[in-house]
Amino acid sequence: MAILEIDSTDNGDIAGMMSGLGAAAREASAALAVATTEQKNAALKGAAEAIRASLPQILEANAKDLDFANEKGVRESLMDRLKLDADRIEAIAQGMEDVAALPDPIGGVMAEWDRPNGLKIARVRVPLGVIGIIYESRPNVTADAGSLCLKSGNAAILRGGSESFHSSNALVECLHQGLKAAGLPEAAVQLIPTRDRAAVGALLTMNDTVDIIVPRGGKSLIERVQKESRIPVIAHLDGVCHVYVDAAADPDMARDIALNSKMRRTSVCGSAETLLIDKKVAAAQLPGIASALREAGCVLKGDAAARKIVPDMQEATEADWSTEYLDAILSIRVVDGVDAAIDHINGYGSHHTDSIVTGDAAAAARFTARVDSAIVLHNASTQFADGGEFGMGAEIGISTGKLHARGPVGAEQLTSFKYVVTGTGQTRP
Repeated sequence: MAILEIDSTDNGDIAGMMSGLGAAAREASAALAVATTEQKNAALKGAAEAIRASLPQILEANAKDLDFANEKGVRESLMDRLKLDADRIEAIAQGMEDVAALPDPIGGVMAEWDRPNGLKIARVRVPLGVIGIIYESRPNVTADAGSLCLKSGNAAILRGGSESFHSSNALVECLHQGLKAAGLPEAAVQLIPTRDRAAVGALLTMNDTVDIIVPRGGKSLIERVQKESRIPVIAHLDGVCHVYVDAAADPDMARDIALNSKMRRTSVCGSAETLLIDKKVAAAQLPGIASALREAGCVLKGDAAARKIVPDMQEATEADWSTEYLDAILSIRVVDGVDAAIDHINGYGSHHTDSIVTGDAAAAARFTARVDSAIVLHNASTQFADGGEFGMGAEIGISTGKLHARGPVGAEQLTSFKYVVTGTGQTRP
């Protein structure tokens, strides 16, 4: 099932194309819903083998995307999201095999009970159906999204960022090889074959064939999807993530966690964007933390109290506290204890991922209970905000909402349920 790019701005052509994708996905979802675990796993393992065998072609496709992104002037930190090499491609293939190794969520009995009249009631996991996924220019998300939808019995319609078009195309071709070899419809995973943004608008109105929309990206994308979609949305908002260094933090641990949270990979949504530090230890600990960050190439922006301790920081503005930099930039604020840190995070954060560094169990308990985020960590880097690190094989994104799924969205989170009721001839009086 070759994917050919449609270079058209004719909205009629786009609408017709999208309608065809939706119809094919709906048909494929019916087959996937009853596919065996062995078939789904075989498709994933076959796709992983195809990816390894197609390494030169995938790198060639990625080179085209990098050239396109360079011409558009995409900044270096976002180029890192787009770039593939042999190690990253192997990680993508391994990720598919990790998803194959997960338990099959479909058909699992979530709960069951008997009624006094003899009826046996079971709550059973089922696929959501057809999932439309709109995401940034990260080729690995193409593979993760396709894999997780397949494992959970859902058909996927994928729309990655325009810069990753050729890389995503190459990866979906490998998924098609796996699906075909396993006797499953190739339309189970489809990539929208155009960069035209009109396709996104069309996807958001396809409530006759699409069951769920999963957007992951910046505020403008999420706001557009939530405003225009006629389909329920599982939103992955931006990652304004925090590290709070408490008065009872071990200095070496605080420095290491702050450095890793920010600088391991600055372009991922779990990268810390703000460091908060208790005023009781700021004078003693902030210079060392700042020095380590600067040595790693990080630009620091501080409030007045932070700049009094480390004078050559840039001045942080009000806008900085709610900015997702996705770059080697970190905002720093000195706060008056754990409650002030919690208030800052709940006021400026995006409900994504936040961490406290402390040896005080009571402070940690207060922080984890009151911070209103999908992922809250104690003495660990925010970079662990990842479905793979949670043992979920992969993720489509980190849901920052509170309905249906929250946190890493893996195979189990892409399911719903139905009730299966078994009787022996009962009728209701």
